[in-house]
Amino acid sequence: MDTVEITRLSKYSWFEIKYHGRIIHFDPGYAGYFENQKISEKEFEQKADLVLISHFHKDHLQPEALKRITGPETKIIASLNCADRLEKGAVLVKPGDVIEIGAGVMVHAVDAYNTPEGHSTKKFHHRGECVGYVLDLDGMRIYFAGDTDFIPEMRKIADVDIAFLPVGGTFTMDMGEAACAVAAIRPRFAIPMHQLQAELDDFKKESGIRPETEIITLKTGERKLLCGKK
Repeated sequence: MDTVEITRLSKYSWFEIKYHGRIIHFDPGYAGYFENQKISEKEFEQKADLVLISHFHKDHLQPEALKRITGPETKIIASLNCADRLEKGAVLVKPGDVIEIGAGVMVHAVDAYNTPEGHSTKKFHHRGECVGYVLDLDGMRIYFAGDTDFIPEMRKIADVDIAFLPVGGTFTMDMGEAACAVAAIRPRFAIPMHQLQAELDDFKKESGIRPETEIITLKTGERKLLCGKK
């Protein structure tokens, strides 16, 4: 079976994806002391082929975390506001940029921001400064929202297999808004992230019964195999 392996590496937005021999990391960061004591160091022995970073906040980008997962051949793509925290060689992007990385891999940087009407209570993410990503990976499409409220641009994102959506409601949309995002995007799988104090299982209740979308909840250190293609 054509499967994708997803591992959660922090309670914020750090995820590892393995698919067709490639290793991709999203937002390798955390706040406070390195929290992943339950994760074996063997998890970091295989270095990433690609790292995608949505913005510079420490819960999304930590130099120590980046060193654990990168090697000489790792490609790093990050938002423009990460420039001061990355070494030379990283590709810096803004919403609308498209980067092709070899055969079968295309990275689309998309909008991620807080809105006045959004349910986030701390509006730290301004339009144009941070990004989300749509990753086309060997026929599979992944949407990683970054830190954002539910925004109009999400309605244009289509044919998504896996969507990573923040649900915490302080710096990002809350579960109600994230459920609206699920309804708009209609992914095959939706994975809540950046939940802060929220209970992940509550997201299933907020999203309701949607036959086209399966809600997958992962705790730090948990791994899940999903069917990669439609």
